Amino acid sequence: MNEVTHLGFPFDTTIVFIVLSLGAIFIDLFMHRKDTIVTLKSAALWSIFWVMIAMIFAAYLYYRHGSEVGSLFLTGYALEKVLSVDNLFVMMAIFSWFAVPDQYRHRVLYWGIIGAIVFRAVFVAIGTGLLALGPYVELIFALIVLWTAFMMLKGEADEDEIEDYSQHLAYRLVKRFFPIWPKLYGHNFFVKQADVDAELKKPENKDVKVGGSAKTTLYATPLFLCVAVVELSDVMFAFDSVPAVIAVSREPLIVYSAMMFAILGLRTLYFVLEALKQYLVHLEKSVVALLFFIALKLGLNATDSLWEHGWHISANVSLITVLVVLTIGIIASFLFPGKEES
Repeated sequence: MNEVTHLGFPFDTTIVFIVLSLGAIFIDLFMHRKDTIVTLKSAALWSIFWVMIAMIFAAYLYYRHGSEVGSLFLTGYALEKVLSVDNLFVMMAIFSWFAVPDQYRHRVLYWGIIGAIVFRAVFVAIGTGLLALGPYVELIFALIVLWTAFMMLKGEADEDEIEDYSQHLAYRLVKRFFPIWPKLYGHNFFVKQADVDAELKKPENKDVKVGGSAKTTLYATPLFLCVAVVELSDVMFAFDSVPAVIAVSREPLIVYSAMMFAILGLRTLYFVLEALKQYLVHLEKSVVALLFFIALKLGLNATDSLWEHGWHISANVSLITVLVVLTIGIIASFLFPGKEES
């Protein structure tokens, strides 16, 4: 498999990836162009749709480049999907704090996913480029993933604390550049000055105070503040997830395509997890366990390059480990459910 070690797949594989992903995005946007509440049934069916798209590309990789490349893609895809669960739980907390109505959450997630696609491309390019500098970079990535695992363990102990997103960096940056209209204005992210003036004349808005002092005719709504917080939170999440997926493969297209197809299904997966959150109480423990596993894999790869001890974790073992740990987390959630909330 000489092609596995090369930077860049053949032109036809790249074209298949682009056509498949853009075609699926177009279908999804066409079907979800209205502000409607996404039901659990619809979210589940669309989640299956996105998994099928990823499996089609995996099958193509198996056929075109062999089982090793296909296994690497599936491992990266499954890993990014599992790691994204924690990010989706954070988004649930953000939506709850901003009191975003159910029918607008898909719109916020759309822009969040677009930002994630762009930022992942940048981070994958930087990450795979840094690995060329030597094994010490891989050791640094291992420490980053290890630190994330410990922080998630610590976060489980503090999960009852509610974060004040008005102190979030993204929130404060928006307030610096835009005045704030504190009420939702349909699904709009911004409100014009004329509309604000008209709203302030309404009796129900007599006590409304416009926040911020930026000199602009556009006012940011809570929905835009929510998007900003979601975007920056996802950027911080990418610092952890990109090194983890790079541990699976150094091939940029494998890494990015795996992350891309996993990310594209997150919008509908969000609504599935939101409905099933109370039943998946131990899923986050699976994420933590996988982060420790990835840190070990990165550490073994780096130290093997330095001292040639010959220990490494293969692509198939990585795939089996990800699937087994995920399955254990799901089964444990149903066998040992958490305490019911009052």
